[in-house]
Amino acid sequence: MEEESSHGCCGTKTWRPLKTWASATVFILFTVVLLSGVFLSWIDIPTFTFPGASIFKPTANERSAQPSPKTESPKTESLKTEFPLKCNATVKRTCPLDYPLKHETKNLYAEVCPEYFRWIHEDLRPWKAAGITREMLESIKSTAHFRIVVHKGKVYLDKFRPAYQTREEFTFWGIVQLLRMYPGKLPDLELMFQCEDRPAIKKQDYQGSKATKIPPLFHYCGHHTAFDIPFPDWSFWGWPEVNIKPWERTLSAIKEKAAMMPWKDREPYAYWKGNPTTSPSRADLLKCNDTEKIDWKARLYDQDWGREMAEGFKHSNLEDQCTHRYNIYIEGIAWSVSQKYVLACDAMTLLIKPEYYDIFSRGLIPMEHYWPIRPHNKCRDIKLAVEWGNKHPTQAQSIGEKGTRFVAESVRMKYVYDYMFHLLSEYARLLKFETKVPPGAVELCSEMMACPFDGSIRKFMEESMEMSPGDSLPCSLPPPYEPHELKAFLKGKEEVTRRVETWEARHWKNFKKRSSSWWSRIFHH
Repeated sequence: MEEESSHGCCGTKTWRPLKTWASATVFILFTVVLLSGVFLSWIDIPTFTFPGASIFKPTANERSAQPSPKTESPKTESLKTEFPLKCNATVKRTCPLDYPLKHETKNLYAEVCPEYFRWIHEDLRPWKAAGITREMLESIKSTAHFRIVVHKGKVYLDKFRPAYQTREEFTFWGIVQLLRMYPGKLPDLELMFQCEDRPAIKKQDYQGSKATKIPPLFHYCGHHTAFDIPFPDWSFWGWPEVNIKPWERTLSAIKEKAAMMPWKDREPYAYWKGNPTTSPSRADLLKCNDTEKIDWKARLYDQDWGREMAEGFKHSNLEDQCTHRYNIYIEGIAWSVSQKYVLACDAMTLLIKPEYYDIFSRGLIPMEHYWPIRPHNKCRDIKLAVEWGNKHPTQAQSIGEKGTRFVAESVRMKYVYDYMFHLLSEYARLLKFETKVPPGAVELCSEMMACPFDGSIRKFMEESMEMSPGDSLPCSLPPPYEPHELKAFLKGKEEVTRRVETWEARHWKNFKKRSSSWWSRIFHH
């Protein structure tokens, strides 16, 4: 992702309401049937009442089943032992020996993970049958930036080549914090990781006899033409080069600032600010700024990178950009870390149809969490969405609030760590070789990583550091989609998007006819 400013477990018994997932299948199938009737009336009426969207899946609170009195652990009041950063002034690169390698959690209740966790099973499906061999892993050493090894509760780094800016440092940091949160709970494993923008393992390169030799490569995003395994991106722990603070702090700041400006008092336009040079689609987006001939209802800004870099991005605080009723998300070179920040603003997100996906974006539902925008009809679709929203503020504000609730509840850091935990645990089960620490690999720990740094890097690491083991278990991983269930889910989302696009196309066709008729009357008179 380019720089921009818009930018149960471990043998423990857990409680999981299995009937929820059987019911979910019925819900999804019912939704697909219902949507057709909903949209037939919806298209013909000048308001978007959309009761069908919300039944695609429950909200985070509804999805997380509540414990019954019999299964809920008694609440205990106890002081947690914290393990702050210990930087020795003379010997910086050392790992302390006092942090526990195991931790028994007193609260044995595990809530059910958000539904997007089910994609973990789909992302690992290529290796379910035959597993992962060392040969597969070693075959992509030249493509990966580094190897991560988890062995006996510790994590080691085998670095091959440097990545862009501090992507790798904050990715390492996130993995180290995962082990601090759940010490001793991750199985031994080895993985390869690549930090570029676009996925690297193309499906077209692994057909025929090579279909059983697909190399597993972890990445920040995925694509339908690639096998790369999506993993939480570095910005969850901070991006110092562009002054993006750790996710929890940023989310809190955005929510606080957004609450200061009621939705009705915000600018009634669509907003975007970022780097338009990273993709043709972004360059094309700038054409949607208002002109003397037409106001496309968009306010779009080209980030002044020279000025911002010189001034440390002081004018690019994400929380200062929640001033409009509508925010635009558009990809750059590939997926963009800005998606979670755009959604967090409590504005209705206008999501220009993406090609790539990260860990959570496949859980977003059109017309529930965002308004879909066609890539080749950006200006018209943006204008129509804004004008509709200004005429129907209650519905538009509701979409914005649901999008914000999704990232605030379902993508909070506890779930980010839980996603990592389950992804790595499921991955480790597929390994057909014995894990070993390569010669020259370096043990990673908070002190070894943070102490050599100062400035924003050190500050962001300290702010995002897990000070002690977690009080609760990882959430309970839901089962894989049944093939028919996944098909119905995807078909339902496509149906919603397609009907919105049909409505948009019909609107502009009628608009053109009305305009032609108007000009004809002017000409004849």
